[in-house]
Amino acid sequence: MKKFEEKTITTETIYQGKIIDLQVDEVELPNGKTSKRELVKHPGAVAVIALTPEGKVVMVEQYRKALEKSIIEIPAGKLEPGEEPDKTALRELEEETGYGCGNLEHLISFYTSPGFADELVHLYIAHDIYPIHESKETDEDEFVELIEVTVEEAAQLIKEQRIYDAKTAYAVQYLQLQSWGNKR
Repeated sequence: MKKFEEKTITTETIYQGKIIDLQVDEVELPNGKTSKRELVKHPGAVAVIALTPEGKVVMVEQYRKALEKSIIEIPAGKLEPGEEPDKTALRELEEETGYGCGNLEHLISFYTSPGFADELVHLYIAHDIYPIHESKETDEDEFVELIEVTVEEAAQLIKEQRIYDAKTAYAVQYLQLQSWGNKR
C-alpha cells in the first residue's frame, strides 16, 4: 500500500441524482484499521474568465439554493456525459452570457473539495469575446443576470461577499496577478 493510501473494501451507493451521486466507502487505513468515507461523485465542471474589449470581467448573478442567496460568479457549468471540457466551456459561455470567443485557453484544473468530493473544475480564459446575435438559451431551471465589472470592482465584490465562491475568487486573483486591472 502506498503511503497514506486508503484501500476501498466496500462501496455503497446512497443516492444517484441529476448532478451528483453519493456513496459510502468502507476503507482500510494505512495503519490497518477501517473507517467510513462519505463521498460526493461529480462529473466535473468548467468555469470561464471572459473579458470584454474594455477589460471588464463578464459575470453572472444567480440564486444559489445551498447558500439561500444570490451570488456573483464567472460563467460555469457541469460537464455533460462524453463532452470535452473545452466544448462545455464554450457552451456555458454562450448560454449564460450571450458571448462567444475567438480563442479559449485552458489555465488550470483544480478540485473544489477533495475531502469529500471528486469535482474537478477546468478553468479557462476566453480571448477575443464577441456578442452572439442568437445566443443559446439557459437551462429551463437556471435564471441569471449578466454583469460586467472591472477587476477592481470584482475584488470589492469579494470583500462584500457578493462573490463568495472559490472558482470566481480564484479567477479574480488570477487577473490581479496578471495585472489585468492595470492594463486597461
